[in-house]
Amino acid sequence: MVFARSVLKLKRRNYDVPADFGLRSEGEEIAFVMNGNTEEGTMVTSAARDITGRKKAEQKFRGLLESAPDAMVFVNGEGKIVLVNSLAVTLFGWKREELLDQKVEMLVPERFRKGHRTGFFTTPKPRATGVDLELYGLRKDGSEFPIEISLSRLETEEGLFFSSAIRDVTERKRVEQALQEKNVELERALLAKDRFLANMSHELRTPLNGIIGFTEFLIGEKPGPLQPKQEEYLNDVLSSARHLLTLINDVLDLAKVEAGKMELHPEQFLIREALEEATAVVKTMADLKQVGLTVTVDAGLQMATLDQQKFKQVLYNLLSNAVKFTDQGGNVEVCAKRLDERHFEVQVRDTGIGIRSEDLGRLFTEFEQLDSGTARHFEGTGLGLALTKKIVELQGGHIRVEAEPGKGSLFTATLPSMTELAN
Repeated sequence: MVFARSVLKLKRRNYDVPADFGLRSEGEEIAFVMNGNTEEGTMVTSAARDITGRKKAEQKFRGLLESAPDAMVFVNGEGKIVLVNSLAVTLFGWKREELLDQKVEMLVPERFRKGHRTGFFTTPKPRATGVDLELYGLRKDGSEFPIEISLSRLETEEGLFFSSAIRDVTERKRVEQALQEKNVELERALLAKDRFLANMSHELRTPLNGIIGFTEFLIGEKPGPLQPKQEEYLNDVLSSARHLLTLINDVLDLAKVEAGKMELHPEQFLIREALEEATAVVKTMADLKQVGLTVTVDAGLQMATLDQQKFKQVLYNLLSNAVKFTDQGGNVEVCAKRLDERHFEVQVRDTGIGIRSEDLGRLFTEFEQLDSGTARHFEGTGLGLALTKKIVELQGGHIRVEAEPGKGSLFTATLPSMTELAN
């Protein structure tokens, strides 16, 4: 190497020999350290160490430090700042030279410098960013801001150091606060809705039940005989009152399910009896349209343990929908069969108008009606199927539908059997 030949020349001239750089035979410059002394009649003694690798490593480290996404502050064992990146300079508002060799407490608000926070910064423990801590940083202008810090322990040849990645979370805290305020508003709105529904339950059901009871009393001719027209009008009143009561009950039940306040009362019952009772309720409507009703139950399916009233409500909603959308002379069939030891399914099939594939996703949405607009042909509020789905899921089951326009629909509700209590 070139520096080796230079040493021989310097030896003959009796010079002191400090050197910092050398040149390899292939022309590459290297950095090294060399010390030597000469005297008359003696040779130069020298020691050289190649520090090129160290210089390159330092440059690479500084490049990584500057490209870090967070402000980086390095602290030695005495709690003094020994290295910062540009983001730290920008974040805290100090110049780099003003930060170096200063106690890290200068970056902490005054009220945190005595106690836990001081110990956290000066003798930190490795910790993930923002875990269990509410921290604040202090800028040069005295302003404070919320931060998250991730600390790591570094052991080097020069001693123990700690690196800290510091992130300003002011915007995130602002968003969190806004969300918290919105949640409080939402809770208040839900409480107001619950109070309103509770009042509506009493204020609307009470007079409606009175209307229904008194109308039934008159239709029964207890006060005296009725003219044909009078009986017709009273039946219209009774039908409308019952329809309105059903609507009110559906709204209240839906609100209870969404609020998690609907209670289930599981009991053991015969599945066939429940199906026959639900079918009997819609039989009058089916007879008016000359729609045939068929009930089929597998021989091996006897009992179930569910909320019987809710189960009948599901059956009624599915059957009434099937009859409503089936043309005169059509058929509706309800079938129950066992799937395994823990589940059974109820299917309601009709020969009605069917459903378009693009409308299937809207079928179980509250207040969504596929037959909408001013030219509606069918009555309804769009609550029945939405409530049916929620009740089935509440009892640990699920519901699905298959349909084609003009070919009818098939609704299938899968539920736990008598060997499994509903949740």
